[in-house]
Amino acid sequence: MSEQLKYIVQALNKPPFSKSYNLISFDGLDQIQLLQALNDVCAAIESKPSIDIREEAVEQTALRLFTFMRVLKFQPLNNDLGAFKQALVTGDKPHIYTAIEWLLQRKDDLKKRAYLARFLVKVEVPADILNDDAVNDLFNQYTACIEEFKEAHKQSEDARNSGFSTVEIKKDIASMEAEKEQIEKRIDKLKRKVDSNPNSAAMITVARNLRMEKDRESKISQQRMDLRNAIVQGEQRIHRLQEKLRDLRQASVGATPEGLFHKLEEEVKINTYMVNEKIPKELQSKKKYVQDLQKVVTEPAMGQTDLDELNGQVATLNSELNQLYEKRMKNGDPLDDKLTVFRQQAQIVSRKKEAAAEAVSEARNELVSLKLELEEKQTQLRDSEGQGMLKGDEFRAYVNRLRSKSTIYKKRRQVLQDLRAESGVVSRTMEILKSRDSHINQHLEALEAKKGVSGYRDTQEELEKVSTVKSELDEVKGKTLEDMSEMVQKFHKRIAEKKSDLAPIIKELRPLRQRHQEVSQLYDAAKSKYDAAAAGYENSRSKVENEVRSYREEIAAGESRLFYLNSMMKIIENQNQKIANEMKAYMSSDPQERKKSFRDLYNRKIQEQETLGKNLRERQKTVRDSHAPNMKQMKMWQDVLRLMETKSQMATSGEATSHTEMRGRVHEDEERLVL
Repeated sequence: MSEQLKYIVQALNKPPFSKSYNLISFDGLDQIQLLQALNDVCAAIESKPSIDIREEAVEQTALRLFTFMRVLKFQPLNNDLGAFKQALVTGDKPHIYTAIEWLLQRKDDLKKRAYLARFLVKVEVPADILNDDAVNDLFNQYTACIEEFKEAHKQSEDARNSGFSTVEIKKDIASMEAEKEQIEKRIDKLKRKVDSNPNSAAMITVARNLRMEKDRESKISQQRMDLRNAIVQGEQRIHRLQEKLRDLRQASVGATPEGLFHKLEEEVKINTYMVNEKIPKELQSKKKYVQDLQKVVTEPAMGQTDLDELNGQVATLNSELNQLYEKRMKNGDPLDDKLTVFRQQAQIVSRKKEAAAEAVSEARNELVSLKLELEEKQTQLRDSEGQGMLKGDEFRAYVNRLRSKSTIYKKRRQVLQDLRAESGVVSRTMEILKSRDSHINQHLEALEAKKGVSGYRDTQEELEKVSTVKSELDEVKGKTLEDMSEMVQKFHKRIAEKKSDLAPIIKELRPLRQRHQEVSQLYDAAKSKYDAAAAGYENSRSKVENEVRSYREEIAAGESRLFYLNSMMKIIENQNQKIANEMKAYMSSDPQERKKSFRDLYNRKIQEQETLGKNLRERQKTVRDSHAPNMKQMKMWQDVLRLMETKSQMATSGEATSHTEMRGRVHEDEERLVL
């Protein structure tokens, strides 16, 4: 669930959604906000502007989203369409999360499917309306347009997937034509050269034979490579069969005919039980489940009243069953009571038998998967360069080398740990000595002040500095070997004194070091116990938090369900009130009240629309019949208008025509109009 939420949040935070969710805020969305997120994703896939689902009814939103998901061929959890449809109403998180994740993972493909569905999903027209000729013609045209769209879209996809554009094709054609011209020129040039040679026919024959032999050589080399590959494959197959034979021989070591026969009998019994009892039961249960699903699909949608009735029937049947069971217990036969124990034992044995059969089937499936995995690993091992499977003595030698290396590694790790511990002890000793040195210096200063010789040590240090300077001057002047030996002896003496002073301290540190190791071990054991206890407490706390969260989600879902049921109850009450008013108006003897009923109103409107449609069809027929004469008359009037415009132009141009000629022309025009 966390991976699912993480993927959804990351996808919604990217364009085109550009949300600002995190795991906590998205998980805390309520029913309306979660459905709004699903609606936004569907709108993005459908390439339509998103709408606010609060502006439409809950049932309308659920029906719209359910229809869209059915068009996209979405498979809900457990293939339960009823539960998914109910989840679109109640905002159930697992179903909504699954739908959003499915949409986001296949966004590009679903956009194409939604685009095609907009044109290819046919409009359902009732059969009684299709009986009308005009509507039937329009529907046939609509179906033909859908087929044309399919063909056009198929051609468009083929053109897109071909990988060629018109510009590239034109360039290829131009380059091919240029190459063709160059080749033709070369051919003409070669023909002229060949024709000028007196032995051209013999040379052409030799060249043809050479080309044929080269082709034959290439075919033979290809056949040789194929044969080599076949030989290699055959050797690999022989090696595999030899390994399989060796494994079978190793597996058959210690096997007896009686044992094999007993094993085969057990396998036959198991297979007989699974074929005759287990598999038929499972098949029957699957068939029953499919029949129940088909029955549920064929039945109309159930409302809350139907559910209440079914729950009431279930409660009554349960009460009757309990009464019959109590009656049977009262009137029970002692013989039946004795047989009850055996029945229970038989049931227990049958359940154990079914569990064993399940375990056997699971083991067989696991064996098959392991064999496939083993074969895959073996092929990978064979394909790897210069590597093979270690067997027998080689494997034992390899294990011995690993053991020796492991022993050396452990010894060196122990030495390293000892050195690290020694280093820690030495560093701690140095810190202690430095602190003691500071305390000794303070003590000496106090003694000097008490004895009245304050600054003695500083004076001594200055004298030592002077002596060092003097010694340096002496060295510059040239010391003798005796002075050097004396100084060396002094240094050795001081070193020996320091060692003697440090010896008791080191003796004290050795038991302390051992004690430190023991305490460290105790500390590590206590710390591991503490870590285990803390992990257990943290696990239990997380479980409690998950339970609290699930309870809160159940409470929120129950509250939303209560609000939805109350709203549905009010809607149903209003509908019942409308139905009651309609029945009252319909059954009333008062004509005024009967006129107010919706049935009479809609019947009257239907009659008016039928009359209007009939008049329109008659008018359409009249227009269709008078179309040709009207067009002819319109053309005649256009000729008259053109004639009058011509006369007007002639009158304004000042052309000299006689009155008699004009009268004659007018008379002729009138005769034409009459005709």
